[in-house]
Amino acid sequence: MSLGEKIISHGKVKGPVFAAIGPLSMARLYGLSVIAKKINAKDNQTRFVVLSRTDHKRTGDDKTSIVFSIAKDRPGGLYGILFEFANRGINLSKIESRPSKKALGDYYFFVDLKGHRDDRIVKDALANVKKRAAFFKFLGSYPRFK
Repeated sequence: MSLGEKIISHGKVKGPVFAAIGPLSMARLYGLSVIAKKINAKDNQTRFVVLSRTDHKRTGDDKTSIVFSIAKDRPGGLYGILFEFANRGINLSKIESRPSKKALGDYYFFVDLKGHRDDRIVKDALANVKKRAAFFKFLGSYPRFK
């Protein structure tokens, strides 16, 4: 556990917590407080995300990220949505579930898939997933990291 994790997990930071990892010069530039230094872990891997209001143009080697929930916790509910990708030969590179905190058995599913939302087969799959899902949010299409 890093120093930053210890500070936050032990309640020393009150109120809404927003944090960024960056060089000390960034803190100076934006007038930010530094709550922890040297937070590197031995086997740490950090992923950074750049947010934009528009999709990146198709490159031919893209990923798309979505989040959805199924109508109710039932056998085959998730399968029915994942079938839309499998049936079209779309590879899913990540599937994560998080409790919605609305009801027991209600989850949000975060999915990364190969392809851009403007690719015909991806567009078709996403349209069908949207029809089947109780909740659907398109997060973006972007070049795959190499």
